Amino acid sequence: MAQQPAQSIIAELEDAVRDGTSAKRVQTLRRVTDLFLNDGDRLNDEQVKVFDDVLCLLVARVETRARAELSKRLAPLDYAPFEVIQYLAWDDDISVAGEVLTQSSRLSTEALREIASTKGQDHLLAISAREGLPESVTDVIIERGEDRVIRRLAKNASAQFSDDGYSSIVARAEGDDELVEILGLRIDLPARLLHDLLLRAKAAVRARLLAIAPPAVRDEIRQVLDYVAEREAVTPRRNYGIAEELVKLMKQLNELDDAAVYKFAEAGKFDEVTVALAVLNDVPIVLIEKLMLGMRSDLMLIPCRSARLNWPTVETILRKRPLPRPLDDATLELAQRDYRRLSLETAQRTVRFWQLHNRIEKQPAAVG
Repeated sequence: MAQQPAQSIIAELEDAVRDGTSAKRVQTLRRVTDLFLNDGDRLNDEQVKVFDDVLCLLVARVETRARAELSKRLAPLDYAPFEVIQYLAWDDDISVAGEVLTQSSRLSTEALREIASTKGQDHLLAISAREGLPESVTDVIIERGEDRVIRRLAKNASAQFSDDGYSSIVARAEGDDELVEILGLRIDLPARLLHDLLLRAKAAVRARLLAIAPPAVRDEIRQVLDYVAEREAVTPRRNYGIAEELVKLMKQLNELDDAAVYKFAEAGKFDEVTVALAVLNDVPIVLIEKLMLGMRSDLMLIPCRSARLNWPTVETILRKRPLPRPLDDATLELAQRDYRRLSLETAQRTVRFWQLHNRIEKQPAAVG
């Protein structure tokens, strides 16, 4: 029924492509699109392919505004022609690609990953709002996305995150109050990451987050904040002068390695362990101190992996670091599994985020 009208305009299509003006091609594109929208949900695969071929031929020969109009009309359709959707999604102009990237169910996960890996920030922003984003796509967005992209992704309640992805996005939240609030309101944020997020947050942000949080997460936020307040009240800033002199001398003598850190940890010399991790990662001592005295064991894995420490050394650090309660075997087993999965590249990238946000956070304090 709908196949006949589609084929009846082939002659008009050939005229529009061969000799037609831009206006004629746009008019023909609209006619073909109208035909498809009227009957597309009743077409079989072969008939849809006819429309796909026609639309692809036309869309390559019309101006940006016409392509953007077609994208807006086809993006919501589960039965949209496959090839033309791919064509529109890869368009460099976000006014064309945006609607399809955000809405179309005709784009595969692999296509989304490739576009997210190669296109610009506007394309990443459009993909970030897409419903049901899988981990393999959000990992790419987190790695490449600017702050506005990361915030939009974090607001996407249906987006799924890998362990590395969630760890990276929480690391980026330091110094970004808006992102802290967005992440803190996610009901799927693992408890261990919520703890770390609140440890990083400023007091005003913590208070606001507690005030606006839904009941599902408010009690947990309150428990973490009570713990943070207690720890901040009883944990003074340490003086690492002697340990710093020793560790820096060992660095100059090329003696600061995995074996040296293991000996420090085994002997309970955690001033030296803290300074060693700071020196090996080229980060401020206070940053490592926060991790060493913090609630989360998994964050300690990041500077350890970045410093290329072996698991026995890492395990000794985790077992003996100065915490109110020792780690149980189940937590250590999970940490070992996570450490094996944590790549050197991911660890070093996260450390660079920490370095950047530490510098940003320090600037206002220096002025005051």
